[in-house]
Amino acid sequence: MFQQIILPKYNNKLEEQLINLFHSSELPLHFNKTGNKEFTNYQRISIIILFRRGGKSIRAFIDEDLNDSKWISWLGLKKIPQKSTLHDWLKIFNMKIIRKIAKVFLPKDVKLTSIDGTGFDSWQRSRHYEKRAEELNIFPHLPHMPYAKADLFIDVKTQKILDFSLITHRKHDVKVAEKIFKRNKIKNITGLGDKGYDSENLHEIARTNGITFYAPVREMHKWGSKNKKPKGRYRRKCVELPEFYGMRWINETVNSVLKRTQIHSLKSKKYFMKQREFGWQIILYNIKRTIKLSKEKEIQTFFYLIVIICPFRTEHLKPKPLKR
Repeated sequence: MFQQIILPKYNNKLEEQLINLFHSSELPLHFNKTGNKEFTNYQRISIIILFRRGGKSIRAFIDEDLNDSKWISWLGLKKIPQKSTLHDWLKIFNMKIIRKIAKVFLPKDVKLTSIDGTGFDSWQRSRHYEKRAEELNIFPHLPHMPYAKADLFIDVKTQKILDFSLITHRKHDVKVAEKIFKRNKIKNITGLGDKGYDSENLHEIARTNGITFYAPVREMHKWGSKNKKPKGRYRRKCVELPEFYGMRWINETVNSVLKRTQIHSLKSKKYFMKQREFGWQIILYNIKRTIKLSKEKEIQTFFYLIVIICPFRTEHLKPKPLKR
């Protein structure tokens, strides 16, 4: 008697998500109808995500990570891409394609959302030696360290990022949020924000695009009486915030996870490449969240089956009387 062994369909969870990502994005296998077809778009996307996950330079990733890994056979690579090849791939996918890929991971049932901004260093420079150079007066006028501001629009329940924005210049939170809300296609949802998003125009844009938005009203007594009501119909509704407004701190958790586990600093120099680098990091983050949520669901299903398979009786049966 032979025992049948069922092999797993995928080598690991990440490969499963990469395959689902490519098929759901509806991208062609090749962008060009004629010419070189050594690599497919599935292989390009997978290698870019693996490269962003490693956090190393392109040369170190190819020499240390890709050469000695099983991904060469898992992806069906005929040859290993060179440094210049991978660098060209990073330029192929523009922000329009990256946002299209990121939409694959949108949750099906979104009810409560939140938006918040945070900052990222966009240049690797030692803070220690920068301070020492200033103390010793070696460089009296150090060049300005580039800074990038990111705004994240998340689903509170799954902690997935629904939309994002990255800028390297000063811009008010309201102006960035207006663009994010105009791109929103999910209807009948609730949005939360801090005082930086207090704007009647933003409330109107949010309502037009299916978002009931709540943001604390700025203090009014600085410009007049303490009892003065804020201007605007929707701003007046935010004087008393709902009980679930405290869930806005979930956005801070997402910001912290991105900084601690993925983006220590943006390594790209040009503005458009920084945006693309950040976009791939958002895709990687949503993949990791999808894998984590699927594992939690499997564990819950496992314990549920244990309860169903192993019932127990609480009633005591009375002994039947003996027949004479």
